[in-house]
Amino acid sequence: MINRLASRRADRNGGQYVSGLLLLVAVVALGASFSSFRTPQNLANLIVQATPLLVVALGQTLPILTGGLDLSVGVVMSLSTCILATTGSPALAIALTVASAALVGVVNGIGVTRFRVHPIIMTLSTGTILQGIVLLVQPSPGGSIWAPISAAVGNSVMGVPVAVLWVALAAWIAWSLLHRSRFGLHLYSVGGGADNAALAGVGVARTTIAAYVLCALFAAVAGIFLAGRISSGDPWVGASYGLDSVAAVALGGTQLSGGVGGPLGTIFGALLLGIVGNGMNIVQINPFLLSVVNGTLLLFAVCLRRRKEIGI
Repeated sequence: MINRLASRRADRNGGQYVSGLLLLVAVVALGASFSSFRTPQNLANLIVQATPLLVVALGQTLPILTGGLDLSVGVVMSLSTCILATTGSPALAIALTVASAALVGVVNGIGVTRFRVHPIIMTLSTGTILQGIVLLVQPSPGGSIWAPISAAVGNSVMGVPVAVLWVALAAWIAWSLLHRSRFGLHLYSVGGGADNAALAGVGVARTTIAAYVLCALFAAVAGIFLAGRISSGDPWVGASYGLDSVAAVALGGTQLSGGVGGPLGTIFGALLLGIVGNGMNIVQINPFLLSVVNGTLLLFAVCLRRRKEIGI
């Protein structure tokens, strides 16, 4: 049965190549229309601006592949910046950041699997509770970030932003988990049909909980990057990343009902959102309209792909 699951891996990429084509069209159109888009400085800024979304969206891919999603990731990012900004010891700050994120992931995973709470309700509730905790930790932006973290975000190596290394490492981890491990095979099988996966010997609850824990850890890493970028803690800085990460995954061709998609499509989707925002800045469109555009793209991506069940 597991071998039959493995044989279907090629059918589980979803519409990632369509999103890649859309990304290419957007790059060519903006590059041809605006010379300022093609400047090395703008491209470097684009990469740095898109990195937090790229990292958190790669994590978001994991629970979505099980048929769920995590709307608490934005608050985890905010919490990470606040912990880093208010904890004196850098080592302790990073340890607390990782431990807090893992705890959030465990709570979400147990709520979804053991108590059968719908993922939207579970993660939205967790995020709301966590937001209150974040405001208790740091009610307003401020604090300071350990200098090496800021340096690891803003520096360049031979003209290439260090942010590229953050994205490359996150993408490699996500790809290895999904395509080079038994966990990835189990993740796809759970999304394709939890009952059939259980019959095939897959630990459905264990796999789902692990997906939420890993998702929260990716969000914590994105929060660390964001803290280094803004050089302070901010209790609201991650507010938009919950839905934006879902939009990036959906635009990348990953099916929200689970079982279809992967990290490459998510990268395409996140970059597409980043380029849209960058293009709006270039043409000086009101930045508040970005949420309107992102919401429209999410609706488009969901409506474009019909929900279907993938049997074994």
